[in-house]
Amino acid sequence: MPVWAWVAFTAFVLLALALDLGVWHRRAHVVGPREAALWTAGWVAAALLFALGLAVLVSGSAGLTFLTGYLIEESLSADNVFVIALIFGYLRIPAVYQHRVLFWGIIGAIAMRGAFIAAGTYLLGQFGWVEYVFGAILLVAAVRVVRERQSELHGERNVVLRVVRRVLPVRLALDGQRLVTRDPARGGRWAATPLLVALVMVEISDVAFATDSIPAVLAVTRDPFIVFTSTVFAVLGLRSLYFLLADAMRRFRYLPVGLALILAFVGAKMLLASVVLVSPLISLAVVLTILAATIVASLAASGDRPAA
Repeated sequence: MPVWAWVAFTAFVLLALALDLGVWHRRAHVVGPREAALWTAGWVAAALLFALGLAVLVSGSAGLTFLTGYLIEESLSADNVFVIALIFGYLRIPAVYQHRVLFWGIIGAIAMRGAFIAAGTYLLGQFGWVEYVFGAILLVAAVRVVRERQSELHGERNVVLRVVRRVLPVRLALDGQRLVTRDPARGGRWAATPLLVALVMVEISDVAFATDSIPAVLAVTRDPFIVFTSTVFAVLGLRSLYFLLADAMRRFRYLPVGLALILAFVGAKMLLASVVLVSPLISLAVVLTILAATIVASLAASGDRPAA
């Protein structure tokens, strides 16, 4: 892609983030289901328009590849939503301040994933055997997703919290939506608030998810522009997706199975790339089918449960 495409997309992201924090969410407030649904629909519509633009200006294959990468990132983000909900619940972060934490978390996530993508595309271009390493990572991730339990995730975050509190002076009381504040108990010195602790934990958890999601998208395409844009669109929509799905995540009981199947599919696709060529349309169809089957099965199982 030409340099102007990268510049234009970067400018779009910076403008969206500036409007988000400076205009639309300047004042802290609780993001309700209706607002979250509207924002989610808006980001999905923006991604679809971007895919259409790629299809018209570049090629139909580029548009389909972007959609496949976006769906993979978006579906894997659903598992990230669950972990973020655990972090906020454990630290007792009020709903009114959660959007601010996620905003700064998104900025860090975009920077880190950009570095991951640059490193991944370089390694794949220089060393052919790295493709098999990434494929193996995805297959291992598929097994891990199925085996993880909520208690295990909670325990892992406890360890992270202990490390953060050893590195940073932390004041347990909130000070509005500030990330750092003066702590009277420490002689008025600066200390982190629980919001900053939550932000650090969200960033650390995102690094763990990026090690799965970036190779998954690289299994679909090696084009750094498509990998980066599909990842960024998914990350930008993560905040609204969180507020929309956080309370309903437990209803999707088969979500880990669906995510594992997607990771296994893209992992096998990467390992067998020299033998079997899978078109972007087939990849998109497989991901959509797995997601649809997971959602339908989860909703059906929830409907069959007796009321508590």
